[in-house]
Amino acid sequence: MRLRYNYRVYPTSSQRQALARAFGCARVVFNDGLRARQDARAEGLPYLSDAELSKRVTAAKATPERAWLGEVSSVVLQQALADLNVAYRNFFASLSGKRKGRKVAPPRFRSRKDNRQAIRFTANARFKVLDNGRLRLPKIGDVEVRWSRNLPSDPSSVTVIRDAAGRYFASFVVQSNDEPLPVADSEIGIDLGLTHFAVLSDGTKVAAPKFLRRAARKLKRLQRDLSRKQRGSQNRKKAVVKVAKAHARLADTRRDWQHKLSTRIIRDNQAVYVEDLCVVGLGRTRLAKSVHDAGWAAFTGMLEYKAARYGRTFAKIDRFAPTSQTCSACGRLDGPKPLNVRSWTCPCGAVHDRDVNAAINVLAQGRWDNSSACGAQVRPALVPAPREEAGIRPDVACSARNVEGISVHYGEEIVKSGG
Repeated sequence: MRLRYNYRVYPTSSQRQALARAFGCARVVFNDGLRARQDARAEGLPYLSDAELSKRVTAAKATPERAWLGEVSSVVLQQALADLNVAYRNFFASLSGKRKGRKVAPPRFRSRKDNRQAIRFTANARFKVLDNGRLRLPKIGDVEVRWSRNLPSDPSSVTVIRDAAGRYFASFVVQSNDEPLPVADSEIGIDLGLTHFAVLSDGTKVAAPKFLRRAARKLKRLQRDLSRKQRGSQNRKKAVVKVAKAHARLADTRRDWQHKLSTRIIRDNQAVYVEDLCVVGLGRTRLAKSVHDAGWAAFTGMLEYKAARYGRTFAKIDRFAPTSQTCSACGRLDGPKPLNVRSWTCPCGAVHDRDVNAAINVLAQGRWDNSSACGAQVRPALVPAPREEAGIRPDVACSARNVEGISVHYGEEIVKSGG
């Protein structure tokens, strides 16, 4: 599978100027291509093809207005057009319904004031990692790289990124052929929440670090200082960088913690099952700040690609599965419960911790949906209905098949303040 390896780079002052020039040229080419397609559409002309835009960029270099495009690598300009083409394809696929998920907006113009700037070099640009550890980029020079680990193979492309905090990174795309991990004899279900970031089906509870909440006081002070600076002044620009550095440090800390937790879970379990949470919907509730601070989507994404990388099984169960309402011992659907109810007792006599019970049900549902157990029991056994419940009575809320332990999926979308 293809992976990205990111490294911090430290360009000199002249190299930073060359990178700024490349960022600007790539932005101009992207905007010129977008404007050309918008004008063609307004005039009722056919859609401009990728080849036509490429020809226009080549012709623009010969004009006095765009002669400075020749000061940067031509691969950078062509990759800017490639980004525009991908943006249009995603937009059209979203309109036609071929692309799943939220609707994708049409491409927008890039601004020189964007906090993040990036350019990409492919193998055609002949970039090279030198023996002395520096990265040679065409028309930029040999850039110092902080190698935190070795590349598993020769990179097919490298993207140079400047983030809002003014840091530079080199992101390499490499082909990884990792050997699968030894087969583990355990499987795990994970219930994600806010009080506990993750509750595992074996009873393990991982406390939520709440990185944003812990850094709120410092961020508040920096944001207050920024608001007091005059717009357009140099002091305001410095304050913007300070705020960006604080947010970058927070995001890096969260990402590092999630990487360590996801690696440990994948290493110790053969199969991992999680809920398919609607993070976008939860992000519109009163708990939006805590939901975004938790970073569930990034964590599940790490689990997914690491499982594929190391030969593990990963799956998401239906988000409407009533994992918090079903008894993991007998399979009885006991109905919705307020969020302040953290433990409950099933009529069968089993006492459940709400989050642990949900994680066990996530594991059972994941095994059921991805059944390859060759007849092995992956769900709670059927429980015979007691004699007094054998008939159907109007005052009984659940049906006889629910009493027998067959889980019926009713819609449930609960914001979990405790997991």
